[in-house]
Amino acid sequence: MTTLALAACSNTKYLQKNQVLYVDSDVDVKGETSSAEKQDIRASLSSKQLMLQQSNTLFMGTRFKVWLYNQKYNEKKSNWFWNLMLAPRNLEEPVIYDSTKTKESVKRMVSYLNNQGYFYATVDYEESIKRQKVNVTYKVNTGKNFVINKIRYEIPDTNLLKLVKEHENLALIKSGMAYKQESLGSERERLMRVIRNAGYYKFDRNAIEFEIDTLHKILFRNLMNPFEGIVNVYNERKGQDMPKMDITIKIWNPEDSSLRYQQYTLDSIIVYPDYPVYGSTADSLFKTTQRKDLTIRYRQDILKPTVLYRAVILKKDERFSQQRTNDAISRLYDLGAWQFVNLQYRERQDTPNMLSTYIFMTPKRRQEIGANFEVSTSSDYLVGSGISLNYRHLNIGRSATQLNVSLNTGIELIRSQGSWMLQSQEIGGQVSLIFPRFITPFHIAQRSRSTTVRTRLTAGVDYLTRSAKFYISNVNASFGYEWNQSLYKRWIVKPISLNYVGVNLNAGFRDSIVNKNPYLKRSFEPAFIGGENVTYIYSNNDALHRNHYSYFRANVEESGAWLNGINSLWGSISGKGTDLESLTNMPIANFLKLEADYRHYWNLTGHTVLATRIYGGVGIPYGKSDVMPYIRQFTAGGPNSIRAWRLRTLGPGTFKDSSVTASNFPDQTGDMKLEGNIEYRFDLLRLFNGSINLKGATFLDMGNIWMLKKDTIRPGGEFRLQNLYRDLAVGTGAGLRLDFSFFLIRLDWGVPVKVPYYTGNKNGWYLSQWQLGDAAWRRNNIIWNVAIGYPF
Repeated sequence: MTTLALAACSNTKYLQKNQVLYVDSDVDVKGETSSAEKQDIRASLSSKQLMLQQSNTLFMGTRFKVWLYNQKYNEKKSNWFWNLMLAPRNLEEPVIYDSTKTKESVKRMVSYLNNQGYFYATVDYEESIKRQKVNVTYKVNTGKNFVINKIRYEIPDTNLLKLVKEHENLALIKSGMAYKQESLGSERERLMRVIRNAGYYKFDRNAIEFEIDTLHKILFRNLMNPFEGIVNVYNERKGQDMPKMDITIKIWNPEDSSLRYQQYTLDSIIVYPDYPVYGSTADSLFKTTQRKDLTIRYRQDILKPTVLYRAVILKKDERFSQQRTNDAISRLYDLGAWQFVNLQYRERQDTPNMLSTYIFMTPKRRQEIGANFEVSTSSDYLVGSGISLNYRHLNIGRSATQLNVSLNTGIELIRSQGSWMLQSQEIGGQVSLIFPRFITPFHIAQRSRSTTVRTRLTAGVDYLTRSAKFYISNVNASFGYEWNQSLYKRWIVKPISLNYVGVNLNAGFRDSIVNKNPYLKRSFEPAFIGGENVTYIYSNNDALHRNHYSYFRANVEESGAWLNGINSLWGSISGKGTDLESLTNMPIANFLKLEADYRHYWNLTGHTVLATRIYGGVGIPYGKSDVMPYIRQFTAGGPNSIRAWRLRTLGPGTFKDSSVTASNFPDQTGDMKLEGNIEYRFDLLRLFNGSINLKGATFLDMGNIWMLKKDTIRPGGEFRLQNLYRDLAVGTGAGLRLDFSFFLIRLDWGVPVKVPYYTGNKNGWYLSQWQLGDAAWRRNNIIWNVAIGYPF
């Protein structure tokens, strides 16, 4: 903290008398716009492209990197420690205020606002100088924004005009919309896609131009040029409440007036499944085979022709489409067998308007072996440390079928009386076969051949031992399908999912705890879990959503419906009063489990991210089952949940287990879970010449687990909507992350802010009981977690 204090007061020490440090800027936006629009304008005008001077970055309220810069170049610090800290990436030269850059920023801001349709915008600025530090406030008045009145088309080619009018309902500029320059750029790209997808292979975006009103001034031929001079054009309309403009969209014919835009058709389709990086199509080593209208030229027979024919969605005699081209490339990449895919069209010289299609593919290595090490821990015990080994074969039987084999083992350790003791251990393995098509007993027509579909067959076994408590064996198998509905939407459907859960209880644990709690006793009963599982995933994290993006996952699992049917049928056929349950001495678990997980991420700057998550889940037993199986119940706390509580120590509801067993072995579960998280992530320093990025975070977690029914052993554990506020646990904290690019190590410290159980304050707020100066209090209340990767 002493270092930060020095950094706060010494940043102006080495400035000359006529120099001032540029420490802050603000954009004050006024005008006839909504609050949301003003916020967007403020963010845009604060960008580096418009605001030419940016203040030095802050770390915990100080310009720490400027202080480091002064230590190197003014204090001349140099030893092994300073050489590590004073790497070039960690230094920032003090930003000396330059008023000429401020004036240039004003001009750019005005041009930007004009391009957004604010033709009457004005920008001014104020300087506030104190103790050789300056704050600049930009005073922005947007004035009135122009609204699009009419949209006309001037397209001499009647075929193109008809095509554009057919897709007019999808236009990105419409009458009544506020004018923005980027909307014209987006509309130009949309029109280009519509026309190229209709077969116009040679159509170019530069043929599309926009004309504003009847001034015959063609604008935006180059969208990077500033929108100059338009203010004077519209001065005569300043009296209008909502100034309007008309836009004419022009699509010019080719420069040679004798030519017209032509639609192209695909002719031959030639595929090179093992094309070398620096290969040549004239290579005599290539062999040729034909599969219907697909020509395959290969050196090694790495893939069956039928599989390749099914994977290449482009077909002879179909019309050229840019979207189909993109889908074809994506489909081949999704097959997982190729490192690179390059698709080229070549115009036939002997046949007009025909294209030969060449697909060059460089294969991946067929087999991969990997290993992962994971660890998560808290302040007094090590949790979830383990090793997993993975093997992948990407092309079983030359059919692009993938084989995945994984083995994993892990342990949990507790700290007891100054020594480490084994708390639990787990070992398991899983084998998956992934087929690049639907495998069904009957034919299913695939609605879109561009969609990647897979059939996954999985089998696995897992053994979990908790010292002096229980031993659970879980044998599982599933059969299901995966496909991408669109670029952002994905489905995983498992019509068959089976779990055999065997449980052996330690005699002492069974007699002292389980038998005294009917809920726990039923939870630990061996069971068959058999049913269906449907998962829907939406994620738009791509180049089109750089500023903010979302992730949503919904999962529905049902157990018992068709397994009960088999059980009844078995009993009817046997005729001896025996069925599946009586033969195995295991009941069939009947439940419905629903989960929803929504996350949203805001990239506030190039180095800061605000991440949010809200999660909800509920498990509802039905039929002969009145509790959820133990392995399907919810837990709270730990490195990926509410980090101010240790794993499995929180809940359910207001219940707190204060027994001796719980202090050494927390294991609270519930039928329902609600959780919300907010995390602010920021870059700190670059270490070891930039190979490691040290990042920081602050976070706020809240939530809990509950029972659906009253549990006499755990009072206060049942869910009541009127008690939701009281039952919520709230924790906060800070963390560090070591980002190695290919993986990330996370260290978080969490401390309770509001507890659901009674601690002397009836409303649960815990701030008044913080004793940060007490080492014993910190040891018992500040929880630290180590994990691999982000929590969400």
